[in-house]
Amino acid sequence: MPRTKKKPQPASATPQPAATSVALSDVLTLAEAAAYLRSSEQDVMTLVHTQSLPGRCIAGEWRFLKTAIQQWLSTAEPTAETRKAAQMAIVGRWKDDPYLEDMVEEIYRRRGRPITEDGSYRLFHGLKPEDFPK
Repeated sequence: MPRTKKKPQPASATPQPAATSVALSDVLTLAEAAAYLRSSEQDVMTLVHTQSLPGRCIAGEWRFLKTAIQQWLSTAEPTAETRKAAQMAIVGRWKDDPYLEDMVEEIYRRRGRPITEDGSYRLFHGLKPEDFPK
């Protein structure tokens, strides 16, 4: 029996939004988010970049979920101790990396600066094992 081609379905004139539980009133523009937070638009953008206020830039315009803003407001800001612990955890990951010295040297080389005072690019140039703190 010969195969028949399926007739293409006509595209609808207006795209249908994806099924979601978020109402349109729960999606805020930058101006609406600023009004909701009782702040300026510039302050809201600062919060996005410095304190991880959740938002998305879509086609050059910012959108915020009201529930995400509420959750962000309800969580405590990280303390100095938790920030330091997070930084130390990141630093600890590099401790035993066999490529760390090579990466640092390459960074300095590309910047055109020596690592040591004598002009060397070797990170441990001229140091002896006893020079390292225990």
